[in-house]
Amino acid sequence: MNKRTLFGRMVKAASAALLWSMFCVPASAAALLRCEATYAGSTHTLETLPGNDPYTTESVDINGRFRFKAVVLGTAQKIEVVKLYVYYETRRQPVLLEEAKYLPPFAGGDSPYALTGLHSVYSPPLGRELQYGCALREVKS
Repeated sequence: MNKRTLFGRMVKAASAALLWSMFCVPASAAALLRCEATYAGSTHTLETLPGNDPYTTESVDINGRFRFKAVVLGTAQKIEVVKLYVYYETRRQPVLLEEAKYLPPFAGGDSPYALTGLHSVYSPPLGRELQYGCALREVKS
């Protein structure tokens, strides 16, 4: 292998490592999913730690109109999947409006919506709007 080929491989490996560090939660850091859900001028901040059972995660009531559920599967050091659910609250039962699934590598950044971007979800009968966005954060020890 000549010097030019070796140098090219080293540059590619360094570039890949740099991109990985920019867009992923570090493997040594404990992760927390922080979501902000806004409805009718009221913002709710929801924090979810990784776990291994999606069925034990409770949905959160948003002003009696919507329910929001965030599921983070994996460990604090290695998240396998993030799933988000938005339900519209009816008299009989909640109705699923949106389900989103995020797989690694996860987007990072300083924005409160770095993982998901800002979503707008509308209820069926009157078009009421819920906006939400989430980001993965490091837990400070």
